[in-house]
Amino acid sequence: MENKITAGTIARTICLVLALVNQCLGMAGIQLIPIEDETINTLVTTLWTVGAAVWAWWKNNSFTKAALAGDAVMKKAKGED
Repeated sequence: MENKITAGTIARTICLVLALVNQCLGMAGIQLIPIEDETINTLVTTLWTVGAAVWAWWKNNSFTKAALAGDAVMKKAKGED
């Protein structure tokens, strides 16, 4: 079995990076979501950042060869292979 980073790991990581960039830009006064009411804008971007962070790191995000090999062993032990 070849160890590869899953599409889900990549998608969650990209979503988290985009949320963090958006949050940092918002703190710098650059609004990417054009909403006039600052309270709503802050709420939306904060919820997006928190949601992306929880989603991204709730899952097992294996990037290294050792972690991917460990995932293969875990799946085999669980009978998911």
